[in-house]
Amino acid sequence: MDIMSSFSLAGKKAVVTGGSSGLGAAMALALAQAGADIALADLNSGEAQTMIEKIQGMGRRAFFVQTDVSREDQVDQMAAAVKQEFGAIHILVTSAGIGKKVPAEDLTGDEWDQVMAVNLKGVFLCCQKIGREMIRQGSGSIVNVSSMSGMIVNKERKISAYCASKGGVIMLTKSLASEWAQYNVRVNAIAPGYFITPFNAKWMADPAMNGEALGLTPMKRFARPEEIGPAAVFLASDAASFITGHNLLIDGGYTIW
Repeated sequence: MDIMSSFSLAGKKAVVTGGSSGLGAAMALALAQAGADIALADLNSGEAQTMIEKIQGMGRRAFFVQTDVSREDQVDQMAAAVKQEFGAIHILVTSAGIGKKVPAEDLTGDEWDQVMAVNLKGVFLCCQKIGREMIRQGSGSIVNVSSMSGMIVNKERKISAYCASKGGVIMLTKSLASEWAQYNVRVNAIAPGYFITPFNAKWMADPAMNGEALGLTPMKRFARPEEIGPAAVFLASDAASFITGHNLLIDGGYTIW
């Protein structure tokens, strides 16, 4: 196999949670460009049709499954729907996530539970249900979306529940990688730093608010959503065939210090 062919996802079937917008959409489009058919599993359907049209415009198959990843019954239904539509599931990207910017002393138990339910339990449920399919077929690649916030604390940003949940994703990734290597199922994670998404765009565009974050980033800029796509393709593809349990930082150097 030549080097560029090892990055191809031709014929692969992928599920991307949170794939209708933000970083999930960027990764879904990248996987499709590399040759994969895409199932978008998202709670919000607003941008799903636009995404489906973009992916189909590349000559790939695409469909949407409305899914609350924190609900086991809905994740079960999603996995079954994708299996029925595609016949197999080769790639899972778990991008669905939420955050609460609240001082720790004011964070309610319900807010804590909500972040953990989506960011950690949701990742586990999707890995478990789709991982079972991958184990049965004897191969698969899972790419969880953690965060640099699972490794360090974002200066002056009060997101304790988010940091804890993403740290959990990193350790879950390592644990699943160790358990499922025997089945030829690889489990890795991408840890984004500051990316320009609809959720972050307002403060990132305001010099009065973004100065410290930019100052702590050696590359002195925020990442564009499309800059996460190649990493997802790499980890999902045969180019990463001997990589599992890895947490790949894409942070412009923020965690160097």
